[in-house]
Amino acid sequence: MRLRDTDPLPASLAFVTAVAVYDAVRQMAPQVDIILKWPNDILAHDGSKLCGILLERAADAVVVGIGLNLVWHPQNLDRKVSDLLTLGTTPPDAQTALEIVAETFARYLNVWRQSGLSNIIRHWDAHAHPRGTALSAKLPDGEEVDGLYSGLDDDGALRLRLADGSIRAIHAADVFLI
Repeated sequence: MRLRDTDPLPASLAFVTAVAVYDAVRQMAPQVDIILKWPNDILAHDGSKLCGILLERAADAVVVGIGLNLVWHPQNLDRKVSDLLTLGTTPPDAQTALEIVAETFARYLNVWRQSGLSNIIRHWDAHAHPRGTALSAKLPDGEEVDGLYSGLDDDGALRLRLADGSIRAIHAADVFLI
């Protein structure tokens, strides 16, 4: 996609994509219990990763990559992974899934462009792991921060309540449920 001068911060597209794919999966498999994990993973009820999202930017172009496991998932990874078929549903074929994801992405992209990030953040938070969930964040510099999920800042930063009661905003990290 191409960014416009009037768009919110491009980094917030991770949340747009996450809520769009969340809604698409709910449409494809309404009986499957899923949650969002900061900033843009979709997990099954048992914490296994169902979908990952990666955004790459070059100038005003953003490529949005979505890896949604429909009928197969990689084995022997360092984290639990699953797919819709394993979770007990009959997923649509890849073309239909692509069309559903594209439609929901276009809808949320329009919300983001018209209303800004706040509505997207509220929707994301409503479908995320519950407040108080124990998380571990591995920061880009290698530091690891453990805490309890305390919601998101207005810009989408992860808020972790640390053992001493303070809140730390995390802007970039690999985050794991613990």
